[in-house]
Amino acid sequence: MEEHGWGGALIGTGWGRPDTFTVATALATQTTTFQPLIAARPGYWRPAHFASAAATLDHLTGGRVLVNVVSGKDNLAAYGDSDGDQAQRYDRTREFLRIVRRLWTEENVTYRGEHFSVTDATVVPRTVVRGDRRHPRLYFGGASEAAEQVAATDADVQLFWGEPLDGVRERIERLRALERKLGREHAPLEFGLRITTLVRDTTEQAWADAEAKVAKMADGQDPVALDPLWRAAVGQRRLLDLAARGDVLDDNLYTAPGRFGGGGAGTTWLVGSAADVAASLRRYQQLGVTHFVLSDTPYLAEITRQGDQLLPLLRDPY
Repeated sequence: MEEHGWGGALIGTGWGRPDTFTVATALATQTTTFQPLIAARPGYWRPAHFASAAATLDHLTGGRVLVNVVSGKDNLAAYGDSDGDQAQRYDRTREFLRIVRRLWTEENVTYRGEHFSVTDATVVPRTVVRGDRRHPRLYFGGASEAAEQVAATDADVQLFWGEPLDGVRERIERLRALERKLGREHAPLEFGLRITTLVRDTTEQAWADAEAKVAKMADGQDPVALDPLWRAAVGQRRLLDLAARGDVLDDNLYTAPGRFGGGGAGTTWLVGSAADVAASLRRYQQLGVTHFVLSDTPYLAEITRQGDQLLPLLRDPY
């Protein structure tokens, strides 16, 4: 990835998938600048154990660790966790974030919460401190009211799925208002976009390939997209509802994949030439989005194509 200009990669979590920390560590040993964005779930990890593991890898890599805390539903019983309602899940996430951040920035931490507690805890080794960086950046996603309250007070970066510009603008404005209302104690919340980008040499070829991929999806519905755990999420429902507004929103946000199998970041796609997609991403940047997690499949081929064609356009000044 490094040779094609990528700064890192999101390593997704879920029971039945490879362990994210093991994958991140393996990738870190084979790279020099690669930053693994390690997804982790409260409940799968306890906060002190997680804080220690992340600090150790951060120390060993010279400060390359990023963290994505995930609160969405999973096969919890398989790893010994239990399910609660939405409010309980996000209360637990808030406690998780607060304990982890304190363990990374303080010593002899004592915290008594409803879900987690630690007593006189100090993480060794410490996270890498460099300039304004005191610890790994904490990414977080969620579109419900409970999730946005957690993001506004305790996350570093709120990740959005691929919504139209008006939806992202509205969410940024609401989150900034929540920061003020709830009295955020940390640096201002930053914003990121997690989306599929289908890039080809020409606009025409990109749309031909996008429509062909959706046609294949329509022939054999992807069971992942029909999973009730996906459809229950507020953010996922927002994406699926976009299809009612049209197959293409803004200039090139393709909503049809969500009808036939796309889930999560695959529900909507930005489609076009590298210049088309770069122009669309610039519009999100103008709204205040400063972090981008981009992908398409097959991953290895798209790492090369988009790294060589799309990323240079995003690094160019306006």
